[in-house]
Amino acid sequence: MTGAAAAAGPVVVCRALRKRYGSVVAVDGLDLEVRAGECFGLLGPNGAGKTTAVEILEGLLEPDEGRVEVLGLTWGSHDGELRQRIGVQLQETQLNEKLTVEEIVRLYRSFYRRGPSVSRVLQMVQLESKRGSWVSRLSGGQKQRLAVACALVNEPDLLFLDEPTTGLDPQSRRQLWELLAGFRARGGTILLTTHYMDEAETLCDRVAIVDRGRVIALGTPRELVASLGAGHVVECTLAGPSGLGATGLAALPGVTAASASGRTIRLRVTEPHRVVPALLAELDRQGIDLAGLTVHQATLEDVFVARTGRHLRDE
Repeated sequence: MTGAAAAAGPVVVCRALRKRYGSVVAVDGLDLEVRAGECFGLLGPNGAGKTTAVEILEGLLEPDEGRVEVLGLTWGSHDGELRQRIGVQLQETQLNEKLTVEEIVRLYRSFYRRGPSVSRVLQMVQLESKRGSWVSRLSGGQKQRLAVACALVNEPDLLFLDEPTTGLDPQSRRQLWELLAGFRARGGTILLTTHYMDEAETLCDRVAIVDRGRVIALGTPRELVASLGAGHVVECTLAGPSGLGATGLAALPGVTAASASGRTIRLRVTEPHRVVPALLAELDRQGIDLAGLTVHQATLEDVFVARTGRHLRDE
């Protein structure tokens, strides 16, 4: 890594970023700062504007409004230097399926002035045994690791990852997480987009939750979950229509907030072992049957629901 990546101060800065497609506002006044050495996540549903924002930061799109600095430089003035110092893994990477793994990595390595050897890159992404295999014969997880390898061939100061584990099986996801941890250990900075809560909570030092092109919450995963004021969520689905609403249940002991959507009621609670018996007793008193009841620790998904009234997967 160069000294710029290790220097104090933000590696990425964007202010009042806006991008429209006709009447659709994809990014609406986005403000972000990514610090050197951290993994920063943009978390939100599909259509939230994450990919558009990242493609502007990568220099692939021009914003309609706003200011962007990457590694202290600006697109339009320092394009060549920036491209030498960033790595990019797009949401969909199309590689020539009739080339071998080694040929792909060697080709991408030839675009840059610096970087590790092809063998070292293959070792980093655990594809040494596949160096002679055609891309068409790789598994989904192996293809994703190859795409990340192409983003690492220049030993970038800053790595952009757009939905890096979408469609991968759990083992492949874990392997990719380990690969990113190794990049972090070497001093790299990561900006990634995801709509997986566990991925953001595992990988990211800080998270910006994005909805409809705006940041609606920003902080460490722990800070954002703590902002709910409750460590658990109780969710119950009623068996049929009833006059029961969230307001009455919010008065149960240990409930800090309640909301209702159709036949589903969500309670943010501090003591689930006390709330659940009280909830069941209240439903029994009113003669209301349950179709389902779940209790879970509060997550970033719950933060999104609390801020928007919708789930991350609703869109």
